Amino acid sequence: MGFVTTTRERLDPESCYRAVASRDRRFDGVFWTAVRTTGIYCRPSCPARTPAYGNVTFHPSAAAAQAAGYRACKRCLPDATPGSPDWDVAATVAGRAMRLIADGVVDREGVEGLARRLGYTPRHLSRLLLAELGAGPLALARARRAQTARVLIETTDLGYADVAFAAGFASVRQFNDTVREVYAASPTQLRGRRGGRTGGGTVTMRLAVRTPLAGRALLEFLAFHLVPGVEVAGDGWYARTLDLPHGPGTVRLDLADQHDAGRTAFVPATFTLHDLRDTTAAVERARRLLDADCDPAAVAAHLAGDPVIGPLVRLRPGLRVPGQVDGDETALRTVVGQQVSVVGARTVTGRIVAEHGRPVVTDVPGLTHLFPDAATLAEADPATLPMPRARGRALVGLAAALAAGDVVLDRGADRDDVRRRLLALPGIGPWTADYVAMRALAHPDVFLPTDIGVRNALRGLAHGPDHDAAVARTIAGADAWRPWRSYALMYLWSTLMPPVPADRPEES
Repeated sequence: MGFVTTTRERLDPESCYRAVASRDRRFDGVFWTAVRTTGIYCRPSCPARTPAYGNVTFHPSAAAAQAAGYRACKRCLPDATPGSPDWDVAATVAGRAMRLIADGVVDREGVEGLARRLGYTPRHLSRLLLAELGAGPLALARARRAQTARVLIETTDLGYADVAFAAGFASVRQFNDTVREVYAASPTQLRGRRGGRTGGGTVTMRLAVRTPLAGRALLEFLAFHLVPGVEVAGDGWYARTLDLPHGPGTVRLDLADQHDAGRTAFVPATFTLHDLRDTTAAVERARRLLDADCDPAAVAAHLAGDPVIGPLVRLRPGLRVPGQVDGDETALRTVVGQQVSVVGARTVTGRIVAEHGRPVVTDVPGLTHLFPDAATLAEADPATLPMPRARGRALVGLAAALAAGDVVLDRGADRDDVRRRLLALPGIGPWTADYVAMRALAHPDVFLPTDIGVRNALRGLAHGPDHDAAVARTIAGADAWRPWRSYALMYLWSTLMPPVPADRPEES
């Protein structure tokens, strides 16, 4: 992002003001602008007339602006932005906390639960978040609830009581008071501006992402790796089951390329939930899967000049690193896929899902099961699993560590600590630990030099008579791709992806 940082003490007013004056969309979600004369706060790209420099202050979070007494601009909807890409790049305590808050941890477990997951006392965590983001955990959670409530009000036919509890509010009165304070409008007034409508346990939203977005490439990756019973895909869409805090659900994402660089794009998402209280968690997990907070402009600026990766970046701008809806699932699937082909891993994992996964009834053909949870697989006999005995023992051992909390993959854990704990488990090597870091923990700077797919991709891109020597030279120079090696890896793998299947869900 260049000259603006999200750390509160270093948020440079003059640099921020230049971004506001140029309506630079790259900084939407990185900082917020509050205008003293109007009492509102905006995203940097707000189309309204640029306020005078002396009338503005800058805040590292929407919650900080709200805590300072400002209400959200009705024109630019400053809360409807992707999150800061710095949260994944730096992986600070504040960024890890924001991921957990977005998942609804404060709503479900309170500040004490959030602090416990991060390894701090509630008081110390509050001090850290106030210094970094300008607001404490309760204010940050309140801002997230308000944003979720606004989206539900404007895009669904849910009753206001259902909206309140789906957004995470403890009462309808708290919901009404917060909406009025944040948006200077009642829920009824907000609903007057709504777009599409849904009802029942189905919620349709548009998930904000930065552009460009290589949606087709993301779909190709997800479709190539899908597990029967848990995931299905067709031309332009992907759907899967969700194991959420209060019950099962499903999500369908409509994925297409969006090339209007620098703007906020929106991915249509349809959630069907057993319990609407899981709306916040379901939305955050879908955003993780999309790598929605990625800054593709920063990735491209760093990689586009590289002789190997550069042509791929220019061919497919906005490639994402697919995330996860459940870190435990990602890790367990990674172990299943060790030293086998993707097609073979899909088949084996599908058999495990059919045997150990929880059956669910859905409206989407082909979605029949939740992925088995760690506690269930921890009780499995390795000898009965459809894989070599050693890998079966590694899978059960990992499941036991996940179930016991010895390894935590909820995006709140320290990445280095997770890697150490994974490598301490029998059958878990560097490739597995690093792949889990990239997919489950959103690490942007992972490279897998021993991966057969990486070597095949580089061999296909190599020129000259000695392809093996060219591959070795490229791998040796991969440090030049830092801090975006995960994205370089995805660009290499993208050359190997088969076409997206037609609209025929895969049978379980």
